[in-house]
Amino acid sequence: MNELKSSLVYEKDVQSLAMDFLTVAQKAAIASYPWIGKGNKIEADGAGTEAMRNQMNLIDMSGLIVIGEGEMDEAPMLYIGEELGTKKGPEVDIAVDPVEGTTMMSKGQNDSLTVIAVSTKGSLLHAPDMYMHKIAVGPKAKGSINIDASLTENMKSVAKALGKDIKDLVVMIQDRPRHDHLIKQVFDAGAQVKLFPDNDVNGSIATAIDHIEGDILVGMGGAPEGVIAATALKSMGGDFQGKLAPQDQEEYDRCVKMGITDPEKALTLDDIVKSDDCLFVGTGITDGLLLKGIQKPSDGLIKSHSFLTVSGNSEKYQYIEAYHS
Repeated sequence: MNELKSSLVYEKDVQSLAMDFLTVAQKAAIASYPWIGKGNKIEADGAGTEAMRNQMNLIDMSGLIVIGEGEMDEAPMLYIGEELGTKKGPEVDIAVDPVEGTTMMSKGQNDSLTVIAVSTKGSLLHAPDMYMHKIAVGPKAKGSINIDASLTENMKSVAKALGKDIKDLVVMIQDRPRHDHLIKQVFDAGAQVKLFPDNDVNGSIATAIDHIEGDILVGMGGAPEGVIAATALKSMGGDFQGKLAPQDQEEYDRCVKMGITDPEKALTLDDIVKSDDCLFVGTGITDGLLLKGIQKPSDGLIKSHSFLTVSGNSEKYQYIEAYHS
């Protein structure tokens, strides 16, 4: 009985942090906004990182950065292992990217945003900064994917789950030469490719949103971004699988050092996010697939556009427009 009570309290604790982390994401995106199109992604990322860290330290929690700006000797703030918060609240794992899409943002291009994933302590995969093979779908296709199968097999399975003909399937793939073989499989199956330039967090989440065209995301991208996207999809009832792709022995050994004993193992959603008590929030910096960017209307206020999904809520997700002085 006590164990059940503890579990229920923990779920409430994670949910109760949602508005706090929404504020964190908004502050970080607004701090990065002046650097749009200025060609300096280091300054842009630094502004977002500092604002994010300062705001998180105000939250009543014992937070641990498990995915952040790098190791302690590489990053002065939001480094892996940094403890944040007032130490008075729930214990949580935090994965962040203050400016996802820094290069695009520095060039004034679309699809950059601030992203944060939060879950109960010890539940998020401590993914090294390396490549990960990924496949993601929304709630209607949950349970129909297998990262060890070919894309052709996965397309057939997802189409069946969605009640679609395979030729009506829309497959989201990042536009990179390493994905040419995947694009060919989509064309050969008669399905539709939807290429995007960067930021596969957006693409993964889009598979779970009805008004955005995209049934399945596949490809190889950053492992930290994979954990963040997986957290969002778990909150939304979707599905995600990944497989780390170390490029050399050094990367392989780093996985083992971080506690991943079999770095090339296929990872299910429950392997990546072990708890059902989690949340994701993103705030747009520039306009993109998922969100509008920061705007400055003529009334002098700053307008932000955010996306929030919290496990256990009756609402699968919320879009939030806010005005800031």
